[in-house]
Amino acid sequence: MIKSKAPLEFEPNRTICRHPLATHSPGIFYGKDPLQFSIPLLLLELSMVILITRLVHYVLRPLKQPRIISEILGGLIIGPSCLGHNNVFSTYLFPDNSEFVMKTFGVLGFMYFLFLCGVQTDFTVIQKASRKQIYIALYGVLIPLTATLIVAICLRDTLTEELQTGASIWGVASSLSITAFPVIYTIVREFNLLSSDIGRMALSTAVISDMIGINGVTAFEAAKQGEGRPMAALYYLISLAIVNAAIFLGIRQLMLWIVQTTPEGKPVDELYIVLILLGVAVAGFVCDMTGLAIANGPLWLGLAVPDGPPLGATLVEKSETFLLEILLPFSYVYIGLYTDVFSLHGRWVSLRPLFYMVACAYLTKLVATLLVSRCVYQMPLRDSFALGLIMSLRGQVELILFIHWTDLQMITQPYFTMLVLTTTAMTAIASPLINIVYDPTRPYMLNKRRNIQHNPPNMEFKIILTVHDEESVPGFISLFEVSNPTPSSPIVVFALRLIELVGRATPLFIDHDNQEHNFNYTSANPIHNALKSSHDSMCGFIKIHPFTSVSPKRSMYQDICELALLKKSSLILLPYNKDLLKTQSSIEGGDQIKHVNPSINSNILAHAPCSVGVFVDKGFFQKPHSSVSNSKSVNHHFAMLFLGGPDAREALAYADRMVGHPEISLTVVRFLAMDGEGDNLMEKKLDDGLVTWFWVKNEGNRAVAYREVVVKNGEETMAAIQSINDVYYDLWIVGRGNGVNPVLLDGLTTWSNSDELGIIGEYVSSSDVSATASVLVVQQQILRDQGQVRHKTAFTSRNL
Repeated sequence: MIKSKAPLEFEPNRTICRHPLATHSPGIFYGKDPLQFSIPLLLLELSMVILITRLVHYVLRPLKQPRIISEILGGLIIGPSCLGHNNVFSTYLFPDNSEFVMKTFGVLGFMYFLFLCGVQTDFTVIQKASRKQIYIALYGVLIPLTATLIVAICLRDTLTEELQTGASIWGVASSLSITAFPVIYTIVREFNLLSSDIGRMALSTAVISDMIGINGVTAFEAAKQGEGRPMAALYYLISLAIVNAAIFLGIRQLMLWIVQTTPEGKPVDELYIVLILLGVAVAGFVCDMTGLAIANGPLWLGLAVPDGPPLGATLVEKSETFLLEILLPFSYVYIGLYTDVFSLHGRWVSLRPLFYMVACAYLTKLVATLLVSRCVYQMPLRDSFALGLIMSLRGQVELILFIHWTDLQMITQPYFTMLVLTTTAMTAIASPLINIVYDPTRPYMLNKRRNIQHNPPNMEFKIILTVHDEESVPGFISLFEVSNPTPSSPIVVFALRLIELVGRATPLFIDHDNQEHNFNYTSANPIHNALKSSHDSMCGFIKIHPFTSVSPKRSMYQDICELALLKKSSLILLPYNKDLLKTQSSIEGGDQIKHVNPSINSNILAHAPCSVGVFVDKGFFQKPHSSVSNSKSVNHHFAMLFLGGPDAREALAYADRMVGHPEISLTVVRFLAMDGEGDNLMEKKLDDGLVTWFWVKNEGNRAVAYREVVVKNGEETMAAIQSINDVYYDLWIVGRGNGVNPVLLDGLTTWSNSDELGIIGEYVSSSDVSATASVLVVQQQILRDQGQVRHKTAFTSRNL
């Protein structure tokens, strides 16, 4: 075997004679080295790449580095820059004949990556883009493009012969100046910023930038092929028109037919999925055959796929894990094998002009985006800086372009290595700065009170209702009815239907009252229809406004909090995870359950701009109730457990509102510590004021009962709750637990399994107390910079 230190790509005229490797090893017991056979060698290489990449990602995670940095570094570690620099390692694990396999699978990985990004890209956002987004995108491309071209022209004489041509200079400058949507999307999604203001703006801006970039790259390809052969440029443009017409006018129409013939709610037939995934390879072959660059075909085919359900979502669900987790790592091995930091030694003079072009493009893009967003559109400085950093991120698309430049022999290995290192460094520096500069949850923390206790009397009671499925709707409707909506204090419900984002990159937020219906997510669904019927049955005392949020589960809480902020709501109502409740009843020991569901509810409880209620519906509230006008007798018995603190006061304020309903009887039980042990004096004073006012207000109301229980520890608290349960209750109302005297919960802190409900809320939700009674757990709004025990001004009846 003849082994050269340089990769095959950079020695195209080299000839090697060798015996072909057999595919399968007969086994080590026959005295055969398994790595002398192609299949075991390939499997070991893949396993090593995934293992090293995961290990690097684990090490870099505290530094807020995105996954692509770990993947690039994993490839570099395996390549000649690190382990591959050792001749024994490279000869044994990565012989020169394996580079062909690595490159083949690496190109396939990048092809399918671009295809998936194309499937998830929604170019309709350009039609909805604001002038701000359009101008930020334009200036964010034109300014660095102009600056890079100026630098290139000034340094043209010092560039290599291949880079001195006009086509090469234009290609490098335009490629460095654009912002690639696939790169921005993957990193923004990883940082959980898709539903944030800056994340949405960055995605829309990146799509516009990509449209500009596609035209720039097309001009570069035509000019490059036309160097010395003017007709080649014409053939390129003709081939481009034919392939795009075939994809967007032919294949796309077939895909639309597939969508139309697929029954609503049913998955797309797997045969179509297989044919489309096969079409990615065909599109790559056609483009490579016609000189259009192999990566273009898969990208265009992905753009032709109708985004979202059913086709786009099914394609992503069926293929994303395998393609990104198994196939794409080969792409980073390909990059790593062609990157050699030792090739940079003594080459600074020749590398310097291209380095100046790269540095100029990246820095001017950051500065241009920051200045335009800050000075022209008056965005906050931190948001402008964060947007500039996001738009400066670099990743997979740039790596594909660098590979393409090596295929065109525009650059050699030292230049390729420098470009890979600068791209990696830019993203590695910008990523942690984004996390430091921008906090998407900061706008949700207010200094102004938005809660039930301080909601002005005779005013609308605004509630954000989050709905995941149709099953939870009846319980919420009944909860609204017993919340006593009246003409002077109607309940305004902003019903937000939550749908997980699959098959598209850009989240959707649809206001069904004021927007045209999205063809994939219309308001004609059982959830909104059921809520609308409750509005009609309550004579307008309950007003329903339907919304739909299509976003990743990790960022759904941002849409919920944003809606609560905009609508100035007093309460967010959340359904409790019933699967978690069942698990809680069947498994003893909290350690097994705490990690089951780091849910949307937990994020909302931590960041909500108003109070939050978690509703555990056990089925009782799904029974129909009579209307207010026909109600003459008490039908429902509620119990309110008051353990003190702001959450308990908020729960009592909600219970006080329910008391006005003629069908409701309420028992309020206040728990006090023996001899006042452990009391916070300020909290105790606020509790006394609210409880006294409540009792004076309802002293003559036979439907309201009040009692006090003195306990020494958590065990007595639980025993008292059990004794109260001798009377059947339909609904338990409790505070989540902020500000509770620790003596009342002494010995119970390790008992709780669910952080969403708190200790008492979880206990009354369990089957030990009642198998049928529903539970409402309330948390009062946490104001900005408040601690766990919040000190407030004295309570008055006017505040209630």
